[in-house]
Amino acid sequence: MDAFYASIEQRDFPELKGKPVIVGSPENRGVVSAASYEARVFGVRSAMSSVKARLLCPQAIFVRPRMDVYRTVSHQIHDIFNDYTDLIEPLSYDEAFLDVTENKKNIPLAKDIAIEIKQRIRQDLNLVASAGVSYNKFLAKIASDYKKPDGLYVIHPRNAEIFIESLPIDTFWGVGKVTSKKMSQLGIRTGKDLKACTIQFLTHHFGKQGIIYYNFSRGIDNRSVDNSSIRKSVGCENTFDHDLKSFDEAVFEIRPLIHTLLHRLKRNEFKGKTLTVKVKYDDFTIKTKSQTVTYVLDEENGIYNIALQLLQDFDYSQKGIRLLGLSVSVPYKKIESEEQLTLPFPDFDI
Repeated sequence: MDAFYASIEQRDFPELKGKPVIVGSPENRGVVSAASYEARVFGVRSAMSSVKARLLCPQAIFVRPRMDVYRTVSHQIHDIFNDYTDLIEPLSYDEAFLDVTENKKNIPLAKDIAIEIKQRIRQDLNLVASAGVSYNKFLAKIASDYKKPDGLYVIHPRNAEIFIESLPIDTFWGVGKVTSKKMSQLGIRTGKDLKACTIQFLTHHFGKQGIIYYNFSRGIDNRSVDNSSIRKSVGCENTFDHDLKSFDEAVFEIRPLIHTLLHRLKRNEFKGKTLTVKVKYDDFTIKTKSQTVTYVLDEENGIYNIALQLLQDFDYSQKGIRLLGLSVSVPYKKIESEEQLTLPFPDFDI
């Protein structure tokens, strides 16, 4: 979907149509959840601080998120998807992979299915979507972003490698800011540069993720569309009114997070053995530390003791901490083959 949260606000409140809308808290400690295309022209992006967004676009209109509404619309969009296929892998409220190799309407061309879905979303929900069509998930994801907003782009197998060679490296799915910077320092700035690297070079610098980058540069992605919808983690986080400046302050704030985490674990009937502590510093850099144990993490003191150990590994001397997060996830399974390697979320960095 195009500017999903902001587009819903402009749809539901016509007076916002055509204006720079920012979904998020306007307070100094607030963060942008979404921005309309009118606001993006000024450089406003999601996850940006509200302070910076106001500096870039003083005329922006801040709207507080209505998550229940966005969730309902997401369900309506998925209802449309289900008219075409049951093989749907959600990435977020507003994005999903669809495998339409065999589809319920027996439409021979995936492009025609994408056109129909875009039309129905516009007609039924008065929203605009973009679609990408290709023979694997990596290329379909890139294609969906290529012609936004209201885009439809097809990457055919015969054109894929040439297309990939022309891409800036930071447009690759799975290459975030940190990885992009590291690649640039290594002379990798385009898909063509990446394709020129040997698999030994990439695994030396990026570990097992280097195998994925090696394959992506050649248009290879063997992952299937996974519609199992199995929850892999449960978490919570808190952004503070004032930056935390010391280990003791972080320890003091971790207890309330543990209480919230335990409540969510129970509500979701989730059982995991890996605890992750997330820290966002005042310059918006993010660091995480994790520990996997042999027992289920469902008891306050056990989680507290592990969190305490993990908090000791963070730096409190140079930067203040604006956000703390806690999550419990299932342990990573041992990788037996290259085919089992999974891709991280788009903004994840190795």
